[in-house]
Amino acid sequence: MPDKTNKMDEEIINPILKVKKLGIWMDHSNAHLMEFTTEPITTKIITSKFTHQEKEHSLSKGEKLMHHTERHQQSAYYKKLGDAILDYEDVIIFGPTEAKKELLNLLRADRHFEKIRIEIEEADKMTQNQQHAFVREYFSKRELR
Repeated sequence: MPDKTNKMDEEIINPILKVKKLGIWMDHSNAHLMEFTTEPITTKIITSKFTHQEKEHSLSKGEKLMHHTERHQQSAYYKKLGDAILDYEDVIIFGPTEAKKELLNLLRADRHFEKIRIEIEEADKMTQNQQHAFVREYFSKRELR
């Protein structure tokens, strides 16, 4: 029979690490998802299907089709991100474009995200190491409050 005392002690000693935390650096094309844990941070990338080539192709068939395709592809991109966020309790979304605000507005309108703390911050283009440092610093500061 497994020793339940150790697991219970671990939950009492470090409850902050039990809260699942996610950092997302994003723009309209890519989102880099980074889970904050005691382990080294790894990055999962979600890419929008609305690429420059897709824009050119749609535009060649007409501006109305291009806008329809863009809305459809962005909606699918934000849905993938929302599905990933549902697994977390504390999320920081950062990046250089308005995409983070667009995603936040969609999430706040959906009751499935009511209990998830989601914040946004402006950030420039960043290397992967800079993104990981941003996420570590953000959640480390939050733990001190």
